[in-house]
Amino acid sequence: MKNNELKKKLAFASADIFGGGSFNIVNFLYPGFLALTVGISPYWIGIVILVARVWDAITDPLMGHISDRTKSKMGKRRIYLVIATPFVLLSMYLLFFPYAFSTTGLRVVAVLLSYLIFTTVQTSVMIPYYSLSSEITSDYQKRASYNSYRLGFSIFASILCVAVPGIIVSMFGDKAIGFQVMSLSFGLLFALSVLFTGLFAREEIQTPIVQTKLSFKEMAKPLSLRPFRQYLGMFLVLQMSMAIMSGLFFFYVDFHITKFSTFISQPTMVGLIAAALMFSMQIVALPVYIKMIEKKGKTYAYRFGAYLWIVTALLILIIPANVSPLAIYILGILMGFGISGPGLVPHTMYGDVVDAGQIKFKDRLDGQMSGFTNFINKIAQAVGLALVMFLIGLAGFQEQQFGGVLIIEQPDSAMLMIRIIMALAPLIFMSIGIFISHQYKIDAKKQSEITNAINDLTISREEILSTL
Repeated sequence: MKNNELKKKLAFASADIFGGGSFNIVNFLYPGFLALTVGISPYWIGIVILVARVWDAITDPLMGHISDRTKSKMGKRRIYLVIATPFVLLSMYLLFFPYAFSTTGLRVVAVLLSYLIFTTVQTSVMIPYYSLSSEITSDYQKRASYNSYRLGFSIFASILCVAVPGIIVSMFGDKAIGFQVMSLSFGLLFALSVLFTGLFAREEIQTPIVQTKLSFKEMAKPLSLRPFRQYLGMFLVLQMSMAIMSGLFFFYVDFHITKFSTFISQPTMVGLIAAALMFSMQIVALPVYIKMIEKKGKTYAYRFGAYLWIVTALLILIIPANVSPLAIYILGILMGFGISGPGLVPHTMYGDVVDAGQIKFKDRLDGQMSGFTNFINKIAQAVGLALVMFLIGLAGFQEQQFGGVLIIEQPDSAMLMIRIIMALAPLIFMSIGIFISHQYKIDAKKQSEITNAINDLTISREEILSTL
C-alpha cells in the first residue's frame, strides 16, 4: 500500500518539473537571453511580457472552463497533459531560438510570437495540473504531503534550469547552436515529465461536468468565497516577489557581486552556485515546514518563512560589490530556507479552498479557480516584472547591441536600482501576505467540518461558511 502511495506521489509530482523548471528558466534566464544575446532593450522586454500576459488573461480562464466541462476516460485533467506533450518540446525550442534578424522590430515580433506559443502550451498543461492537485486526494494532511513532493520536484527542476542551461550553451563556440541544444534538451525533459503525470497520476476525487457559461462574471465567481480571496492574495505576493527577484538575479550577480570578473570577461560560476544553493535549501527545508504545518498550522509556516525571506533580502542593500562569493552563498542558503515556507503553503491550501467552495457553490470549481488564479497571477507578475524592466531601463541599464561590443559593466545608477528593487520587493509583498495569513481560518479542524458538510447534507453549510 505504501509503495502504491509513493508511486502515486511521484507520478503526481512529475509534471511540476515542467511547472517549476519552465518558471525559473524563463524568470532567471530569459530576460538576460533577450537583453544580452538577442539584443532587445529592457523596454521591449517589458512590452513582450505584458502582451504575453494579456494573452494569458484569455487562455487561462478558457482552459479552466474547458477542463471543468471535459469528459474522457482519463478524467477532466490528465487528458490535456497527454495531448500537450509534443507541444511542450516544440515551444521550448522556439522560446530560446536565437533570432538574428537585423532589425529590432523583427526580433521583437519573433520573440513575442514564440513567447505566446510557449505560454499557450504552458497554460494547457498547468491549469489542468493545478486543478488535479485538489482532486488527487481528499485528506487534509495527505494534500500537504503530496504537494511537498510536488514542490520538491519543482525546486529540483529549478536548480537544473538555473545551473545547467548556461553550462550547455557554453559548451558550444556558437551560442546559436548552444541555445538550440539547450532548449531541445530541456524541452524533452519537460515533455516526458508532463506525459508521466498524465498517464499515471490517477485522481481520487471525480466529479461531474460543471455546467457553467464562460463569462467574466462566472469566472470571477470564486472571489465571493473569502478563503479563496485570502489564498489568492498569499499566492500572488509570493509569485510576484519570486518573479521580480529571479528576473534580476543574474544581472545583480554578474554586474555587482562579480563585477570585476565580468569587466575583464572572466566567466564565473558564482551565480549558478548561489542559485543552486538557494534552491537546494528550499528542498532541504520542506520536511521542516511539513512538520511545522503538522504542529503549528499552515499559516504559521507561511509567516515563519516570509519573515526570514524579508530579513535576508534586506541584506542585499549592504553587500558591497566584488564581495567574497561566500557572502552570496550564505545569503542564498538563508533566503532559500525562507522562500520554501511560503512557496509550499499556498499549494497545500488550494484543495482546502476548493472544498470550501464546494459547500458554497454546490460544485467543485477546480478548473475555474485555478484558471482565475493563474490569470490574476500572470497579470500581476507581468505588470511587476515589466515595471521592473522599465525602471532599470530608466536607470540606465544597457542592453547588448546587435553586432556591437560585448557589455561588460552597467552604470552605478542601474545597479543601485536593481539592488533596491531586490531588497524591497519581498518586504513590501510578503508583508501583505503575512497580514492576509492572519485572516485565513481553514485549519485541520475546520477542514474536517467542511468535509463532513460535503458528505452530510443535514449539516448547516451557511454556519460553516460564516466562520471562514
